[in-house]
Amino acid sequence: MPFALRRRQFLAALPALTALPRMARAEAPELTFDQLYGGYSALGLTFSDKVKLLDGQSVRIRGFMAPPLKAEAQFFVLTKVPMALCPFCSTDADWPDNIVVVYLEHRQTFVQPNRTIEVTGRLEHGSWVDPDTGFVSQLRLRDASFGLV
Repeated sequence: MPFALRRRQFLAALPALTALPRMARAEAPELTFDQLYGGYSALGLTFSDKVKLLDGQSVRIRGFMAPPLKAEAQFFVLTKVPMALCPFCSTDADWPDNIVVVYLEHRQTFVQPNRTIEVTGRLEHGSWVDPDTGFVSQLRLRDASFGLV
């Protein structure tokens, strides 16, 4: 009989256990594409106060996965709207204000560019050149993961 009691306790706790990943995700503040930049200066886009405040912290953002350059990449570009091509050909000066580079914690299967996803990762802002690819980014999510919305 002690096994049955433990089994019942386990089954009763199972819904709470399966909710843990969702709860952890919900704790990360949400960031939207409209909140990324505060305006323009003579030097180009300026980051919003919210981005500056959340730099280094885990955040959530929804968008679309731009088509990756290669299937085995561990990063992709998150866009505000679905895109047919990867926007990495830009320089700092013409960096689009509606993309974020996502560096995955673990490889995940990429999704179609017309599917909305929610990404959770550690926010970084400021110009940075990826040493492996040479690509320039202004906003990044590190140690990220994503799921379909």
